[in-house]
Amino acid sequence: MRDDVTPGRVKTARVVAMAADFVQIGLLPLFAEGWLSPANDALDVLVAIAMVLLVGWHWAFLPAFAAELVPLFDLVPSWTAAVLIATRGPAEAPAPTPAIGALPPGPPPEREAAPPRRLPSP
Repeated sequence: MRDDVTPGRVKTARVVAMAADFVQIGLLPLFAEGWLSPANDALDVLVAIAMVLLVGWHWAFLPAFAAELVPLFDLVPSWTAAVLIATRGPAEAPAPTPAIGALPPGPPPEREAAPPRRLPSP
């Protein structure tokens, strides 16, 4: 998702995706393979263009578009899923966990003076 995408554009993209999926699922008898199949394909192309214009290119749009071209697979709300994936926001990196035995930040601990070492007698 681009950095300049506003919450309003995200909401618009989600509404467009849900509306397209609703039309394709709700009007299934009309959009089934037959005389309105070109209208179904045109709707998919328009939705794909609208998604890219609203939120920018995202890889989730490619499988959604391909899925919409497969007969009867367009009953899955793939545009809605794709736009939710594309607009979910950046994943936050988990906080780094300290290493085992790591010392807390601060001055180093004082070292105790070790007794002098003696060499073993021969």
